[in-house]
Amino acid sequence: MATVTTPNSIHVHSPATAAQRGGAGASEATSVPDPHLVAEMKHEIDILVQEITQLAAEDVSPDTFYSGFLTRIVSAMAAVGGAVWLVTDDGKIKLQFQANLAQTGVEASPQARSQHALLLKSTIEGAQAIVAQPSSGPAKAGGASNPTDLLVVLAPLIIEQQAQGVVEIFQRPGAAPSAQRGYLRFLMQMCELVCGYLKNRRLRQLEENQTLWKQIESLVAALYGSLDVRETAYAIVNDGRRMIGCDRVSLAIKCGGRCQIEAVSGLDTIDRRAAEVRDLGRLAEAVLQTGEPLWPNGSEELPPQIQEPLQSYLDRSHARLVAVLPLRHCSGEQADSREGDEGRSLQRPIGALIVEQLREASLSETLRSRSGIVAHHSSAALVNAIEHSSLFLLPLWKALGQVTWLFRGRTLPKTLLAIIAVAAGIIALAIVPADFDVAARGKLQPAQRREIFAPLDGLVARVPVEHGQVVEAGCVLAELSNTDLDLQLAALLGRQTTNQERLTSLMRALLDNKGGAARLSSTEENRLTGERLQLEQESQNIERELALLRDKQRQLTIVAPQRGQVVTWKVRDLLLSRPVARGQGLLTLANPDGPWELELNLPERRLMHVQRVRGNSQAVPVSFVLSSHPGQTFHGEVVEIEQAAEVRGDEGNTVLVRVAVKKEELPPLHDQTTVTAKLNCGRTSIGYAWFCDVIETVQTKVLFWLPS
Repeated sequence: MATVTTPNSIHVHSPATAAQRGGAGASEATSVPDPHLVAEMKHEIDILVQEITQLAAEDVSPDTFYSGFLTRIVSAMAAVGGAVWLVTDDGKIKLQFQANLAQTGVEASPQARSQHALLLKSTIEGAQAIVAQPSSGPAKAGGASNPTDLLVVLAPLIIEQQAQGVVEIFQRPGAAPSAQRGYLRFLMQMCELVCGYLKNRRLRQLEENQTLWKQIESLVAALYGSLDVRETAYAIVNDGRRMIGCDRVSLAIKCGGRCQIEAVSGLDTIDRRAAEVRDLGRLAEAVLQTGEPLWPNGSEELPPQIQEPLQSYLDRSHARLVAVLPLRHCSGEQADSREGDEGRSLQRPIGALIVEQLREASLSETLRSRSGIVAHHSSAALVNAIEHSSLFLLPLWKALGQVTWLFRGRTLPKTLLAIIAVAAGIIALAIVPADFDVAARGKLQPAQRREIFAPLDGLVARVPVEHGQVVEAGCVLAELSNTDLDLQLAALLGRQTTNQERLTSLMRALLDNKGGAARLSSTEENRLTGERLQLEQESQNIERELALLRDKQRQLTIVAPQRGQVVTWKVRDLLLSRPVARGQGLLTLANPDGPWELELNLPERRLMHVQRVRGNSQAVPVSFVLSSHPGQTFHGEVVEIEQAAEVRGDEGNTVLVRVAVKKEELPPLHDQTTVTAKLNCGRTSIGYAWFCDVIETVQTKVLFWLPS
């Protein structure tokens, strides 16, 4: 068996002093050490303890801590080497850090490794610090022993009354028993500092795990909060990015043989025609074809079908790190447990999760593990959303599901009463008669009215009438001037004078010839006679032209064709000194003393109802209100319907309808007063009277297009 020495006290002795005493022999071990040397050694040990204590309190990686700890311990104890061993979750003992372990002879042979492993195991199981003498072992091979020629000091790392590891120091042989006890006490005290580091690290891990679980809980709540594919996709990328701690997360959903980018974190909409988005979709397609996740690794050479789209996307997006994780119907372990086609269908990819870093190119273990967690939960949430959205007539089933509560419990009688009331209302709409009125808008005006137009082109020289003035037939309304007409008349009068003088001269010549005063030849006489006839004919033509021009001049004076009132507003300001063209409207005359009528703009879609009543030789009564007297209702009757429809203003295609009214029943009248009228088209069901527009829209937009 190995020689084991256990400490009886907790006092710390200087390991350097102990080593010196051990090397000097037994006689020197009993001598009194130099007080100055002891004080110096204690000061160095205090500094060492402070350094290790500070290192244990910092949040450093295990490799950094064990390196600093073991290097200081080996140096302080003037040892050959050392090692730190920890117990893993599966109960195995794993080397965490070592210093000069190869020089100790522990790995010299398989037997030595086995004996050394058993020595570590016995130390952990016994939970006590021991000192194993050089080459000490059991009488029977295969037991726990020290296979080396060095003194081995072992101290367990005890946390919560359970050994979690062991610190091993290989010391030179020949030390005195008191020195060995000093080694043991010192190492035990240092192990307490290691235990403090492990406790702090475990506490930090617990805090990180608690934070992680809260994040996972928040992520799961967001992912499963909706069964809509689009909402689920946005929850995956936005909440997943916060969970992973990366710069950007994108989601690609497989549609047939292609991948479509459905959502990108931080973006409300996506331009799928953008080159960057298309490259990202091609990269996701290539990764899904391989079936394996794409993790960036600079030393690994990627196949061309992945390398090309990856490089193309990196060139456009300038991302430093891109990872693509396939999303499947279930995890790999679940799919592997199924056999045949069922297992392969469970592994069918539904999309890909793309994780990007825009500033850092390093892939940390935290980013990798959290990306896997997000991908795992996103797969299940996305599968549920896709399967839910693919249900046939999903909106209908949702609506039916939302109203089922109306037929349960105490709500059922109320629902039945409501159904009966609705049915009774529908029946009443179908059988209860009501007046069917058609609405129309128009204006009230005198039935006798004349529009006065310009007979010729000209300039309005005088307007002797004013708005509201009553004029008699033949009264001058306006006078026009036409310079061109005056010039034509002057030119024609000049021609007439010239022609008359020429004709007088010829007549005198012919008379002188007959009187014998001057004899003309027969030829000359005939020529003069012909010229006289021509001049006489031209004189007649000039007279006719003068008559026409004078008639046009008379037309420049515009007179009233009948008695009436000028209803054009500010007619003098409107027309005076204004050039007008032939046929242009100048003013309007209306006879307010005569009969009045309504001119309504009836919508074309309502024409059939009015014609149906007139076709039955029935009068169409009209009720109307005036804008000037909204509180009074007046009555009239349709007398004429225009045979052509025209677009008039905002009312669309309309037909003019003339309605005769009783003047004596009307208040003081104004021309062109706005009227709102109802044309009574008989009686029909109250439902059709109320919902005529809806029924006609359904007939036109729906029933017409259904197959007959």
